[in-house]
Amino acid sequence: MLTVHHLGQSQSERIVWLCEELELDYELKLYQRRADNRLAPDEYKALHPMGIAPVITDGDLVLGESGAICDYVVARYGGGRLAPAPDHPDFAEHLFWFHWANGTFMATGMMQLVLAITGAAGKVPFADDRNRRGWEMVEARLGAAPFFGGSELTTADIMMGYALTTGRAMRQQSIDGLPNLKAYLQRIGERPAYRRAMAKAEPGVTPNLS
Repeated sequence: MLTVHHLGQSQSERIVWLCEELELDYELKLYQRRADNRLAPDEYKALHPMGIAPVITDGDLVLGESGAICDYVVARYGGGRLAPAPDHPDFAEHLFWFHWANGTFMATGMMQLVLAITGAAGKVPFADDRNRRGWEMVEARLGAAPFFGGSELTTADIMMGYALTTGRAMRQQSIDGLPNLKAYLQRIGERPAYRRAMAKAEPGVTPNLS
């Protein structure tokens, strides 16, 4: 059986949301972060050589990395849902935002977080500029289309969603002045699958949708 190993308040919440959108029969195992350093516990690190979330198991398969897991689950169990075909008019946009989420947007956010922790926030102009342009791109995209992947929710939204909610909360990034993004997050928060996913993955935690 497909099993999602979810580390609390981590990127693996994406995979729980994905499974709920696809209405899959899957097992969810929850792991709590260590109290002393907020990192993954030893039993989670033992799942995969990298020792970080997300991780799924499916029979003998052990797979990490958000994008790889999304592609695997959709290809294996999606039945054509949540990923437009190559001849679909939204295909290229879907691909861009799906890969940009972790490849650039999350990486830039992590760089900003490290700069803040080390007392260098505001001292690296190119990092601030890249961060600003990223949020401007998000706002512009959501003014042009209801979802990152186009007219319907795709795995591009699954990938971007974490960065714009739980990931953003870790950085305390304000979205004031971004009305398109605020409206988008409200739409996401109203989706039954998202609500089910967050209730299962993060019980007692209010999603960061504002």
